[in-house]
Amino acid sequence: MTKHVRSADGTEIAVDRTGEGPPIVFVDGATAFRAINPAAAQLAELLAPRFTVLTYDRRGRGESGDTEPYAVSREIEDLDALIAEFGGPAFVVGGSSGGVLALDAAARGSEISKLAVYEPPFIVDDTRPPLPDDYVPQLDSLVAAGRPGDAVELFMTVAVGLPAEFVAPMKADASWSDLEKVGHTIAYDGRIMGDTMSGKPLPADRWDAVTAPTLVIDGGDSQPFMHNAANALADVLPNAHRRTLAGQTHAVAPEVLAPVLVEFFDGAG
Repeated sequence: MTKHVRSADGTEIAVDRTGEGPPIVFVDGATAFRAINPAAAQLAELLAPRFTVLTYDRRGRGESGDTEPYAVSREIEDLDALIAEFGGPAFVVGGSSGGVLALDAAARGSEISKLAVYEPPFIVDDTRPPLPDDYVPQLDSLVAAGRPGDAVELFMTVAVGLPAEFVAPMKADASWSDLEKVGHTIAYDGRIMGDTMSGKPLPADRWDAVTAPTLVIDGGDSQPFMHNAANALADVLPNAHRRTLAGQTHAVAPEVLAPVLVEFFDGAG
């Protein structure tokens, strides 16, 4: 059953609760939300026998509200409200840019006892092209002009790295309209990522306050820049654990990820 939790600025955040046990909160990456992310629901079911799993729509997506102006601090407040509502502290799992949001929350003192991050999409070297400096302003301009679909296309080609010819068939699919509805939130994730997709090394101090044990995971079949990103993050975290899941890509299989999370969250370290 969907519940709505009120964040500090009054925004209503929609969340589903599955299972019983210590709470785990899932934080989606760019464009994802409950209605279009069946993998998160599958992962929740796999973890439900041992944990209370919370999957939620980040602000501006799905059944959650939104309040202007956007600030990363407000998304951290959303996460804090969910953790408090369900009796934190909590374990947190963040996918892609959602993992970066979770890292920022942990660095700012959110009640996160352990954190697992899957493939934060940092670009720390020349193994793939960096994002242009005006990436977020371009997104903002497209949304302001009433062109959220073009913002999605910009994200898919420039950030995700899909060839332009791959995007045309996506536009013909019914799921494209779901992406257009959250097109304005892609710039939110751009602000979360900051300059960490610029091809430069990660800042040494952004997450130095993250003392919670943090599992940094990537897929063995992912692009080289993802491996380098995960290694770079593990190098700057005070309490990092590192895993690579053989045969996996950015779209990790729930049945592969679930036992890794169980082992980490149930463990003493």
